[in-house]
Amino acid sequence: MRAQGFDSPRIDYTNPDSIRIGLDSVLLETDGRLDALFNNGAHALNGAVEDIETDGLRELFEANFIGWHDLTRRVIPVMRARGHGHIIQCSSVLGRVSMRWRGPYAATKHALEALTDAMRIELDGSGIHVVIIQPGPITTDFRVKGIPYFEKWTKWESSPHKSMYEMQMRPRLYALQGNPYPFELPARAVSDKVVRALDSTRPYPRYFVTRATYIAAVLRRFLPDRVIDQVVKRIWEGKKSFAFVREPANACST
Repeated sequence: MRAQGFDSPRIDYTNPDSIRIGLDSVLLETDGRLDALFNNGAHALNGAVEDIETDGLRELFEANFIGWHDLTRRVIPVMRARGHGHIIQCSSVLGRVSMRWRGPYAATKHALEALTDAMRIELDGSGIHVVIIQPGPITTDFRVKGIPYFEKWTKWESSPHKSMYEMQMRPRLYALQGNPYPFELPARAVSDKVVRALDSTRPYPRYFVTRATYIAAVLRRFLPDRVIDQVVKRIWEGKKSFAFVREPANACST
């Protein structure tokens, strides 16, 4: 990063002091100028919703959501003073659809999507652009780094889903070598969209990354929830076929 002209202080979203000190150090180096904020730090907490301790969910929201809000609130006045800026939030395909074992993480991303949509409307006309990046599977150490949180907060050994943890979820989680997800792309796919948003004077509200996110957008737009459930379970979780459940023409998504 430094070889490319970047220097970045350490900011821990769960530590308000580090957020304040990190931002202050940046503003000191730039004489109070800040053109862009890219919120990206987050971690996973895998497991069935009923098996996740509530304190684990609190910790997850602090890292994936509350800390982002803290930093963003500190940044907005700086951008307002100059009349321009870009705030880019790294969401996920799981901010559009949820999957088995990913409920806690998906919850933080759904919350982020809602908060960001409201912020985009509220900042309209301020010169501050608010953008969501929605990646699907990206090749990183994200899965590996989520293991300590799983071990700390997921009570799988006493779960009614114990056999599924043993046969499916845990082998996948601990498969540190290879075993990519369908449609997985390198991190450059995300940074390319970030650069595109930053270079635009009128960026899109959302940028999709990986085919999985495009598929999720189409599913959410056109299909009932029960059909989406089946697609997620059977295609995204490795099964080769699925059967649609016909619903009445006047059925509502629930």
